[in-house]
Amino acid sequence: MGSIHGKTIWITGASSGIGKSLALALSSNSCNLILSSRREEELIKVKALCGNTDNISILPLDLKNHKEMEILIQKAISFYGTIDILVNNAGISQRSLIKDTQLEVYKQLMDINYLGTVALSKAILPHFITNKTGHFVTVTSLMGKFGSPYRSGYCGAKHALHGFFDVMRMEHEKDGVKVTLVCPGFVQTDVAKNALTADGSAQKNDDVATQNGITPALAAKKMISAIEKEKFEVYVGGKEVKGIYLKRFFPKLLHKMVLKSQVR
Repeated sequence: MGSIHGKTIWITGASSGIGKSLALALSSNSCNLILSSRREEELIKVKALCGNTDNISILPLDLKNHKEMEILIQKAISFYGTIDILVNNAGISQRSLIKDTQLEVYKQLMDINYLGTVALSKAILPHFITNKTGHFVTVTSLMGKFGSPYRSGYCGAKHALHGFFDVMRMEHEKDGVKVTLVCPGFVQTDVAKNALTADGSAQKNDDVATQNGITPALAAKKMISAIEKEKFEVYVGGKEVKGIYLKRFFPKLLHKMVLKSQVR
């Protein structure tokens, strides 16, 4: 086990939701924080909410800009001289049926959720290897472990992250690199409102399951515990977490239950 106290932690998707709550929680642990997202003005608000801002830096980032990652890594390192933990939290969801969804929507989901995360992680990997230490904390989803209607592209990208980071852990454990995969279920964020629909536009409205989910603060608390315990995977949510075990032992039952609920 390792403490996050005093570590330098880079959080993507830090302008709202889980990322914002994680920043607020970590700011009281004497951590050096680097906050990233596309919306710089929102990052400034989060930084102000953290209180002591001397150890908090802002670095705007768009995961679609894969070729900029090397430059961003150097900027991030320049703030505090090193990075101990990268929290890959940024991403976007989807709500549309396969038959209606434009191929460009699937490409956007992969470019942001999968390839953007891979590009950033590959860019920082040499830094971790040189330091003989580093921790990737990648926020996937329960949808990275089993599927649900209206989320085909989202599920595909999240499943891909599990494959990539499982191999990252295997190949670079010898270099002191750790990997924790965080799989949230329903959390009270704007993920449903921002989800892409069949033509790529935002859904704009929330759903009942998300509204009834756990709070981002509780999700952040569970994440911090998993990071300190250096867990391989952690499942964060309510009763929907049971889907992990139903998928493993009773896949047909899970199939029927998900179809019956038709959760959007």
